[in-house]
Amino acid sequence: MEQYEQLAEVIAQGDLTQVETLLPQFMIDALPENQYAIAEQLMYYGYLTQADEVLQHLLFLLPDEPQLLIDRANVAMELGYEDQALDLLMQIDEEAEEYPQALLALADYYQMQGLFEAAMQRLDQALVLLPHEPLVQFAKAELLTEVGRFLEASRLYESLYEQQTHIGAVAIAERLAEVYRAGAAYEEALTYYKVALEDEVKPDVLFGAAYAAFQTEQFAYASKTLEELLALDLDYFSAYVLLAQCYEQQELLQDAYQTVLQGLQRDEYNKGLYLYAGKLALKLGSTTEAEQHLREAIALDPEYMEAIMTLTAYLAEQEDYESVIELSETLRAQQFNWTALYPFIAKAYAMEEQFEEASAYYDAAYREFADDAAFLAEYVYFLLEEGRRRDALAVAKKLMTLQDYVTEWPALVETLEEE
Repeated sequence: MEQYEQLAEVIAQGDLTQVETLLPQFMIDALPENQYAIAEQLMYYGYLTQADEVLQHLLFLLPDEPQLLIDRANVAMELGYEDQALDLLMQIDEEAEEYPQALLALADYYQMQGLFEAAMQRLDQALVLLPHEPLVQFAKAELLTEVGRFLEASRLYESLYEQQTHIGAVAIAERLAEVYRAGAAYEEALTYYKVALEDEVKPDVLFGAAYAAFQTEQFAYASKTLEELLALDLDYFSAYVLLAQCYEQQELLQDAYQTVLQGLQRDEYNKGLYLYAGKLALKLGSTTEAEQHLREAIALDPEYMEAIMTLTAYLAEQEDYESVIELSETLRAQQFNWTALYPFIAKAYAMEEQFEEASAYYDAAYREFADDAAFLAEYVYFLLEEGRRRDALAVAKKLMTLQDYVTEWPALVETLEEE
């Protein structure tokens, strides 16, 4: 027993060198039950290679023991030896008492391979054998969640929750909250998130509760929960955006902006935070800061479409046509051509009296914006100014179709047709 206690102590201490020194002699001298206890301890502390050695030795001594086959298969899967795991599990007789465990392990194997239907079949087999076993019900609920069958998963979790609140270290209330949230049932999700938080306060649960509250327009609760989350973990980056959105919904724009800036202090390479900071700064009238934030977002990702569009629209609104052209030329040099920007670029060139470039962009934009009345109204007058009256007539006829309530277009068509 002294040999067992010594080995157990060095395993708990994490002394791998001593473990590997003591283990060979221990396997020669120790009784099988003590060897199995050491294998369990090795698995618990994550020494899987050493656990596999002990289990392999035990299987040499007890080749027909199903529990050893199952345990070694589970270790093999953890080590990435899936084929070996399958071979071990297939050796277990269907009449064995441990066969439902083998089915669970086979389900894990098939799930790891992405063979979800095969995994589900094994779990259904296990449920036939053990219809009231919580571990089997839980395993099936987990798989249903992974494959997106949230309604079925929630029913199983609800059934489990009526029997017990936890499966091992897993809180069923937390699982219910997550599956309801994944299925967009946010009211139900929030109810269970609150239950889970009474059990244990964890950052992910706080964020989930806040997200569900945000979706149900309970912005004050969501804000309070996110503030609590950031007090626990300042590097929970997703919380900054959601908290800012909560403040924005409550019209606390300055609080929202400051929250995003705090997030950027922790995560200076987050392009989404720069974009959001830019949008909030625009709402606050801080145009210089807004432009700087948007340019920083684009610097991090030169093809960040939302930031590019926001900045371009802002510059156009400010009638800073020179900057619009400069931005477009930078994008073109990077071989980034996005037709959604063409109307802005075309107008910028026109206002800067660079009509040849304006014409090229207007014509290119027309192919994408042929049903956009606002663009066509601007385009038709550009064509008229350029003397392209036949092209203007075609566009005016299109406008007459799109806006049959506007008297200006029939009159323009009539004028152009008379020429």
